[in-house]
Amino acid sequence: MLDYMLMPFRRYADFRGRSRRMEFWSFTLLNVIVYAVIVILALAMGLSFSAFENLENGQAPSAAFGGGFMVLVGVGGLYALATLVPNIAVAVRRLHDRDMSGWWYLGFSVLGMIPFVGWIASIAFLVILFLPGTPGHNRFGADPKDPSGADVFA
Repeated sequence: MLDYMLMPFRRYADFRGRSRRMEFWSFTLLNVIVYAVIVILALAMGLSFSAFENLENGQAPSAAFGGGFMVLVGVGGLYALATLVPNIAVAVRRLHDRDMSGWWYLGFSVLGMIPFVGWIASIAFLVILFLPGTPGHNRFGADPKDPSGADVFA
């Protein structure tokens, strides 16, 4: 599973070919884990540092966020920036596995910005990402589940 989690980094800006559900959802799980760790650390550091800072100044502890919080928010932002291209690329390859053009990703993204319509578009996009790919060869390449025709680990 770790191979699937890291595969989008190896195929960083590769918008060609197909990606199976395992690759997409493993990478999504990795992102959720990383963001959860960053948020937990940011909250813990932010709250504890600001509380200690106030105690040193003779003030009552407050729930304000300190510098550690801001550093980890920055780390989260840098991680989001670093994974932006692989996230888009693996989603496009996932659409290719369904024999859909990558331009659908842009369409769902634009629809996602419209109030109320965005919820429906997001649910539709999630359903598409959960559906199995087309079996066999399609216009975007060989079936990634077929070990004889896939060059996924190349």
